[in-house]
Amino acid sequence: VQLQASGGGLVQAGGSLRLSCVGSGSIWIIDDMAWYRQVLGKQRELVARISDWDITTYAESVKGRFTISRDNTKNTVYLQMSSLKPEDTAVYYCNANVRITGASYWGQGTLVTVSS
Repeated sequence: VQLQASGGGLVQAGGSLRLSCVGSGSIWIIDDMAWYRQVLGKQRELVARISDWDITTYAESVKGRFTISRDNTKNTVYLQMSSLKPEDTAVYYCNANVRITGASYWGQGTLVTVSS
């Protein structure tokens, strides 16, 4: 499984961005998909997750502002980010998991910078 993330960039506080992550390879084995983010010097944290049943979970810090979705026909998971804050600045990583094997796959990361 290969994951290619895109959509990061520079945005002013209060603005919006949409991240995309396209999967390729043995994508039919994927169950959950998620977005994580990491600030330099800090641990990577879960931002949002979507299951193969479209059940979503969010970090408290992004609830009501971010929306995760997936389009299985395009092998893509999205993260719509609105009302962005400077503290959302981070490298965002796409993640895919296979429950039966415990395998976890990561995309290359895309930088989101929110200016105040």
